[in-house]
Amino acid sequence: MTPRSTSRIRRAGPLTLRGKAIPSTTTDQRLLDGRGPSDWVHTDPWRVLRIQAEFVEGFGFLSELGSAVSVFGSARVEPGDPFYEKAERMGRALAEAGYAVITGGGPGLMEAANKGAQEGGGLSVGLGIELPFEERLNEHLDMGLSFRYFFVRKTMFVKYAQAFVVMPGGFGTLDELFEAITLVQTGKVTRFPVVLVGSEYWRGLFDWIRGTLLAEGKISPGDVDLMQLVDEPEEVIAIIREAHREAERRLREGEPAAEAGANGAADDQEGLADSQRGGGMG
Repeated sequence: MTPRSTSRIRRAGPLTLRGKAIPSTTTDQRLLDGRGPSDWVHTDPWRVLRIQAEFVEGFGFLSELGSAVSVFGSARVEPGDPFYEKAERMGRALAEAGYAVITGGGPGLMEAANKGAQEGGGLSVGLGIELPFEERLNEHLDMGLSFRYFFVRKTMFVKYAQAFVVMPGGFGTLDELFEAITLVQTGKVTRFPVVLVGSEYWRGLFDWIRGTLLAEGKISPGDVDLMQLVDEPEEVIAIIREAHREAERRLREGEPAAEAGANGAADDQEGLADSQRGGGMG
């Protein structure tokens, strides 16, 4: 058997680069780094076409996905960790409840959720990202797509998911969590469940939100309720199902969508219909 190559690998969209072919910067870095006063004329306008292509490819890839839930969590959790096992159970429970499972496609808790989804007979989806270090899509995906741009990838997570499940994680997980909460709080998307799993892990964050943000008037009282904190996959499934039953009732009875947050922002009935077709973001 041929020994596995130990050379560095980077995936940039559909490209696979090795060794000397790997550029010293990422696509996002080249987009966001400052340059001289006229350099943008020769680069950024043309880069829009690549960004457009990523949106088109992502929309086409996921457009027939159906009901789905995005699951976020740390890439650094190894098999054998209690949360790895819980993420597997989460993926399996979501699949058995009829939801496709979308993750960032990487290792750790993402891999665990994808593995559980496959074991549960559901559709397992991974949306990867170009990074300076190697991070291959995991082995438990039915559908996988890698992106160059974080903001394109974020759109796919929100547009094609009817709920967010947030397992313990670091900066990336927090980024996705607060992106979702901001979109809901400002009424940019129809309200959908955002469920954090692991009360011991997340308790300090909730205490800070209540004891500092809310106490100092940086958020409104209802904003605290945009997130729910649980410990078990069964609790997550119950929350998602109840939210969707309520959304279907409102749609059936011609009521407006539920308030998105304490700002009083609410989407119209068309937005609710969009969410029922499989996306939280129209």
